Amino acid sequence: MKPQDWFVYIVECKDKSLYVGITTNIEKRINDHNSGKGCHYTKHRKPVKLLFCEKHNDRRSAVNSELEIKKFSRAKKFDLIKNDLLNCRRRY
Repeated sequence: MKPQDWFVYIVECKDKSLYVGITTNIEKRINDHNSGKGCHYTKHRKPVKLLFCEKHNDRRSAVNSELEIKKFSRAKKFDLIKNDLLNCRRRY
């Protein structure tokens, strides 16, 4: 069985709030969010815009990263996004 890549992502909603999640298919997940099928939180806050995406080799690693990022303040999340863009770490 081939290992599945997982992604931790941050999207910005129409109301400027941030949502952190995980998925195995980033394009499909963003499309789901924007079509109202993503999750309850983003359903009424669409469209969403992808700001950050980080690849992980397994679900456990992605979940741990997601939980850590969810604890970040809004400012710290934007620092993460800014550093990601500066360092070109997007790997999907």
